[in-house]
Amino acid sequence: MNSRLAGLGAWFHARAENILAAMLAVMFSVFILQIVFRYILNLPIGWTHEISVIMWLWMVLFGTAFVVRDSEEIRFDIVYSAVSDRWRRAMVAITAITLIFFFAISLPAVIDYVLFMKVEKTAYLKIRFDWLYSIYAIFAVATIVRQFWLGCQAIWGKGPEAFDPTKASSGI
Repeated sequence: MNSRLAGLGAWFHARAENILAAMLAVMFSVFILQIVFRYILNLPIGWTHEISVIMWLWMVLFGTAFVVRDSEEIRFDIVYSAVSDRWRRAMVAITAITLIFFFAISLPAVIDYVLFMKVEKTAYLKIRFDWLYSIYAIFAVATIVRQFWLGCQAIWGKGPEAFDPTKASSGI
């Protein structure tokens, strides 16, 4: 059963990466289109800028919620790698509890604000802002779930691996 769940999780992670890559392709395409229209055809268009900003917002929040692995998150590696496994587990647990608390306490206000934004639309494409900003509510819920999982693992399961500078990468 665990291998089946792990396989399903890997499949979902790969599809999230595909969605993120598609967003990047859309953002790059409209950026090139904007350059062509503005500087070659001398016909500036605004909707391309709007799509670029929307794609950037969604890429950052969607990517952080569903694509970036915990090992790729920013940490104080010097401190993190200098302590024992027990202290690393305590640091992860404290961080998880803190983040769950703050995201959970802000979630009702976030959802209220996102729902309130249905009265506003973007300037060019007339897309409702509640649709655009819904990704933040999704990001907040995903962060709560992820931190709950990491906190449970740190408290009752295995601790996070120590930072290994020989395996450091750019995260790409």
